[in-house]
Amino acid sequence: MFSGIIADVGRIVEANNRDGGLRLIIATGTLDLSDVHLGDSIAVNGVCLTVVANDQMAFAVDVSRETLNCTAGLDVIGAPVNLEKALRLADRLGGHLVSGHVDGIAEVIEFTDLGESWKLVVQAPQALAKYIAVKGSICINGGSLTINQVNDREFSVNLIPHTLQITNLKNLRVGSRVNLEVDMIARYVERMMQAKKEQDGKEQGK
Repeated sequence: MFSGIIADVGRIVEANNRDGGLRLIIATGTLDLSDVHLGDSIAVNGVCLTVVANDQMAFAVDVSRETLNCTAGLDVIGAPVNLEKALRLADRLGGHLVSGHVDGIAEVIEFTDLGESWKLVVQAPQALAKYIAVKGSICINGGSLTINQVNDREFSVNLIPHTLQITNLKNLRVGSRVNLEVDMIARYVERMMQAKKEQDGKEQGK
């Protein structure tokens, strides 16, 4: 589990073929890896991956072909990637609860400098539009953000200079593809409503 508060921007320095997927070597900048052990989880651009090697300056993860097919930004050598270590029970939850399971790939359709902040407009897959609400939370490339406006599949967030400085979101351009994870609470609410509807249908059919 993660909070969506980016701790560092790393860089993919190697991407080697392995069993149909890739083994990535990711160099870190300021991320402290002294407490990271084999088998621990690190979110890379919002994707929860398992550490398989660690030398304190870089770590390795294996990424399956399935994960590569449903995410963006994990197969480019030299690409900057947002990093966050898994939460501990005593950590502050500065963002929102993030699972690290990407729901879909979205496309940037606007990235505008407003002076004191930047406006980022993203087009989500149609299947995810129902989970996106004004003032709700969304995870873009692993970063927890607040939704300002929604128009069907499109939604906008504002990025303050600090967020741009400490994440790879500053590198986005129109047409960039980003990893999206919707608020898990919305998914649970949907499932509870669906279960109630199914139960009501069974009772009416008796």
